Amino acid sequence: MEAARRVRASGGRMPEEIEPVATASTADPAATDPTPPATARRPSPRVTWRLLVPLVTAAAGLMFAMSFQAAQGRDLRADRDLPQLIMEGDDRVAATAEQLDALQREVEALSTASAPTDEHLSSLTRRAEELSPTTATTAVRGPGLEVALDDAKRSGDTLPDGFTGDDVVVHQQDVQAVVNALWASGAEAMMIQDQRVISTSAVRCVGNTLILQGRVYAPPYRISAIGDVSRMQQGLDADPSVTIYKQYVDAVGLGYSVATHGSLEFPAYSGSVDFQYATPMR
Repeated sequence: MEAARRVRASGGRMPEEIEPVATASTADPAATDPTPPATARRPSPRVTWRLLVPLVTAAAGLMFAMSFQAAQGRDLRADRDLPQLIMEGDDRVAATAEQLDALQREVEALSTASAPTDEHLSSLTRRAEELSPTTATTAVRGPGLEVALDDAKRSGDTLPDGFTGDDVVVHQQDVQAVVNALWASGAEAMMIQDQRVISTSAVRCVGNTLILQGRVYAPPYRISAIGDVSRMQQGLDADPSVTIYKQYVDAVGLGYSVATHGSLEFPAYSGSVDFQYATPMR
């Protein structure tokens, strides 16, 4: 066995066939010189450190300067508290909306006082009143219904086979399905939570919550609509997307309820009607 290993190591020749390796006594005398040539000498450790220390110090100073410029005296880690940022932003939006409502009431009062003496202003006021029903800028009242959607009241370890945690929460598409079904079945005015819905309103997911026109909401989500109650109920029952949601109601316990009302009153929409869109940076 030992001979076999040596045969593989020596390229196939038996040990006695291997030519002897030259020793120090038979090799070139230069090979016995313990001093390596000048070109093979390594640089001194002191020289290396003298070069690296200034570079490392300069890089660290640059990083500190960049961090200071980005922080501007604030705690960078505080920006990572996303839920707190969302709640603070929601409070700011609510406060700004109240200020906007007050300013709009002031503008309306001034316009009404000046309209009789200003023909151009009177013309604009009449045009705005004609468009107000479709732009939701006036309060409305009438019979309607309210649809409530809610997360399932169960934990992940109690789910039936084949279902996941995403199946027990209300998603953006679920709210949108109800909204579309109500509009398609003749809804004349609509609200989601405490906000009036217009043609440019959009419901979007933000984690396990929903955002509508800058405000964040948690379930249950309430969609109210004014219109022909019987027709809207039929529209909900016939809508394919709402039907799929109801199947999950039966399977995992999602919340779904419809309540009719003899009279509902919706406030006027007071937000901006201008389109908001992204623009490229130049």
